[in-house]
Amino acid sequence: MTESNASVATLMRTLGQQVDAERLRRHVQILAGEPRSRRRAPEAMRRAEAYVADELRAAGWKVDRRPFDVRWRLGSTDRHGNRALPLKLRLHPRLRGANLVADLPGSAPVERPTVVIGAHLDTVDGSPGADDNASGVAVVLEVARLLGRLPTPPAVTLALFDMEELGLIGSRVAAKELSKARRIAGMICLESVGVFSAEPGSQRLPPGFALAFRDAATAVRAKEYQGDFTLVVHRRSSDAAAELWRRAAAEASPALPGITLRDPRPDGPLGVLIGLAVPPVNHLGRSDHASFWNRRIPALMLTGTANFRNAHYHRPTDTPETLDYPRLAAVTLATAVTALHWPCTR
Repeated sequence: MTESNASVATLMRTLGQQVDAERLRRHVQILAGEPRSRRRAPEAMRRAEAYVADELRAAGWKVDRRPFDVRWRLGSTDRHGNRALPLKLRLHPRLRGANLVADLPGSAPVERPTVVIGAHLDTVDGSPGADDNASGVAVVLEVARLLGRLPTPPAVTLALFDMEELGLIGSRVAAKELSKARRIAGMICLESVGVFSAEPGSQRLPPGFALAFRDAATAVRAKEYQGDFTLVVHRRSSDAAAELWRRAAAEASPALPGITLRDPRPDGPLGVLIGLAVPPVNHLGRSDHASFWNRRIPALMLTGTANFRNAHYHRPTDTPETLDYPRLAAVTLATAVTALHWPCTR
């Protein structure tokens, strides 16, 4: 066993004893009590934001609320419904929102490269968003508690994004601001990570997926289309990080299968243009990690595949009792370990 592998194994044992599925459940229950939207449910969004900020501070993090005011941004609609809306384009004349960014005192995010762990706080209209995306926010909060207990503050930055459902608006702002202010080694995006099913046939694939991504499709087919795994979407720049996350999740208790899927596009604007020409790959950029990819920052998206598994996606029935909290704890553990041991590839 190499020194690095031994360090990961030790960290897995230490953090594995501390991660708490019931805390994750409590976070989701509180956050998913009502829809959260800066435009459609502003009071609920303010309550959710205050809760998240209070939890981060209680875990020892310094929280920076970063308002933004942007004009004429191409995005999407946030109306409810169980279909993905990546092509339902909308030009937003003006949007005002706020992201939350948190660092541990003494972590020196300016002097050394940081790993960003992020999730979006908002929901679509009419959905309480337990899976999409209180599950991701809950993982960020539990990671905050675990890392806040470490003797040496790690170079990890936590981010809660606004207006993801309007077209990644908040994360576009955050990626630009953070990349100008500090060096970013990588980013981990948590997107709809709480729903799992061992039922054969519970997992579907997007149209054209089996042809475009044969290895991942074969892995899903070998499992008889059971939705019991986390999909780890990455690019060449984050190959090693994706494999580290998969191995860590497999060693968690309960063990969580991970299927890695490499987006073949390069980081940067060229990747966006290729996505327009090859529609199946657009599904791989459906969350806030894409804002970091577009700035050539290595990133992972962790997801339960949203509408391709979850029948409650973007519906009023996306409620806390539909989530699997022991497996959400495994997502938390693997995410914390990957952030702390992010491979240096840049």
